[in-house]
Amino acid sequence: VQGTGGSSAVSKCSAAARGYIQDRFLRLLAGRRRRRRAPLIHRGYYIRARAVDHCVQDFLLKTQSLPRTQILSLGAGFDSLYFRLKDMGLLHHTVVYEVDFPNVACQKAALIKRMKELSALVGDTGGEGLGAITFSGEDYKLLGVDLSELSELERTLEEAGLKNEIPTLFIAEVVLTYMENTRSDALIQWAAEHFPQACFLVYEQVHPEDPFGCVMQQHFSQLNSALHSLAQYPDCEAQQRRFLGKGWTECSVMDMNEFFTCCIPEDEQQRMQTLEPFDEYEEWHLKCSHYFVLAASKGMERSWTPLLPSVTVPRHAGPVGMAGSVPAAVCARLSGIPGLRRYGHCSVLIKSNVILTTGGFGEENGQHRRMRNFHVLSKHAGYWKAVCVTQNIPDKRWGERLYHTVSCLSDTLALVVGGRTSPSNAGLGMLWLKFPKTFNASDPGDVAVELVSLQPAAEAAALRWRHSTTEMTFKGEQYLFVYGGRSALEPVLGDWYFLHTPELSCTAITVEGPVPESRHSHSACSWEGGVLIAGGLGAAEQPLGSVFLLRELEHGFQWQTIETHPPLVPRYSHTAHVHEGKLLLIGGVWFHTSSVPGITVIDLMTGLCLDYVINVEHLEWPLMLHNHSSVFLPNEKELLVIGGGGNCFSFGTHLNPEPVVLSLSSILISH
Repeated sequence: VQGTGGSSAVSKCSAAARGYIQDRFLRLLAGRRRRRRAPLIHRGYYIRARAVDHCVQDFLLKTQSLPRTQILSLGAGFDSLYFRLKDMGLLHHTVVYEVDFPNVACQKAALIKRMKELSALVGDTGGEGLGAITFSGEDYKLLGVDLSELSELERTLEEAGLKNEIPTLFIAEVVLTYMENTRSDALIQWAAEHFPQACFLVYEQVHPEDPFGCVMQQHFSQLNSALHSLAQYPDCEAQQRRFLGKGWTECSVMDMNEFFTCCIPEDEQQRMQTLEPFDEYEEWHLKCSHYFVLAASKGMERSWTPLLPSVTVPRHAGPVGMAGSVPAAVCARLSGIPGLRRYGHCSVLIKSNVILTTGGFGEENGQHRRMRNFHVLSKHAGYWKAVCVTQNIPDKRWGERLYHTVSCLSDTLALVVGGRTSPSNAGLGMLWLKFPKTFNASDPGDVAVELVSLQPAAEAAALRWRHSTTEMTFKGEQYLFVYGGRSALEPVLGDWYFLHTPELSCTAITVEGPVPESRHSHSACSWEGGVLIAGGLGAAEQPLGSVFLLRELEHGFQWQTIETHPPLVPRYSHTAHVHEGKLLLIGGVWFHTSSVPGITVIDLMTGLCLDYVINVEHLEWPLMLHNHSSVFLPNEKELLVIGGGGNCFSFGTHLNPEPVVLSLSSILISH
């Protein structure tokens, strides 16, 4: 548990160095433990720091007219809160008490005494700390006590000068969950019973049962610091009931997606989003849906409600109603092929029962890397087999791309459009993939890869990723419709290109109707000569719930909105297929926390929208349905899901270990 505190100090320090957090004291308190963390980790610690600061400063503002207040930070570790508040001149009449394990408190006390910048702020302490009080300044006390020993904690706090009758803010930033539930419950109740005017701020994990939650729990168990709260208090509502049942009269709680949207001003959101090249939206939003901030209070003269949204966003309150379930099964004979463990890749049906999977990030020769090799999957006598294909590429970099599209123009020719190697390098152009007529997993032969020489007008179509490329027809001619995505310069695109095949000339075709808002990570399907666009991530990194049809007219096309009822829950990073007038959306990421997206079926005639949960009881591992690829097999009414997953914050990378078959026959019964 103490190790997690040290690691968190290093992460906060790295986030401050990149401008996410304004805090010059973190580097002093992190000592020699310096490492640069990934942008995803920076964002995670940014939202944590914002949530705590937002609530603490609100408490100080609400109580500024009172003669005295106290802050008691539980399990404070190497946190810089006191020094930050003191430096900002916010502690006129507030004493800060910090409690942690004795050896952590001793280390921190020694560090403060050694660092002039820190000791100068605390002022002259007039001698050493005594016993459990490792440091004692006028408005700062550092105590070395095990929080689970409540009577010992109470005695030491009293000795250090904490007064029960003074308005007090308790802070527990990822602390209570490491304690046995009976002990953390007792601490929450003790605070309510002994302090007539009090506030309690909690930031910690939630939702242990979904795939991301399983990976998160496993990570902390491996660190020998299990998360005890989760089994008894698995969601925000349970945490709220916990506090209200233990003597607190007011309690509000938000997950961090809601906090980011509702409590951080728009200009600050944009500032943070542009600090570093970033492309791990799924992992960021999943991390945020697995942490919450809670503010409880009792007896305060002025009501303490720091989590009142400054902007209101449409919330999908209550659980998503599920119309039924779809069974998932491991694809027999495809297990143990490491090349299929990947994300950000693309899988396309080349001809009946033959699938080509390219690109992405995954596992190759025991290492995580951008995938260079192609894989071909084909079905023989009812079973799938997969084989790695060597491709003859003049330039290796052409093959190593993520978030590209592959469109099949014939059973011997496919086109790769866009993609990226890193979020700042996306100038990968378009490639022709040429394969022999007999191409399958038993006789793959070579795949020839050639760079497409594009006309200048079509070049911009290729400089993007997380876009869609869809086959369509206009006046009997074949086109590819490239839409949306993002680029190294634009975080989200809303433009489109009609590329006439096979020569890929850029054609101007009139498009009428309301233009859909810019998006990436959406889905696009061919339907009745036009294109169906669904969901995606929009301009403010917010999931979208709109569905559009680009429909052919006599002289061009028209955007039409497809109204769904009930409204489609906004999502992105899903895949989609059309079958007999029904649009199927598979997986993805949404902000709705009561469940993960399964399969949504939209009737394109009536707009009826039904959600189905995926039954994973026969899988021995968490099925992550984002950044995956899927292929619909109409004869079998089955979906083959290949790959998927990603980096689970600092908890490790999860790649779905093998392809999965979803049987849709029960939900695709023809009416």
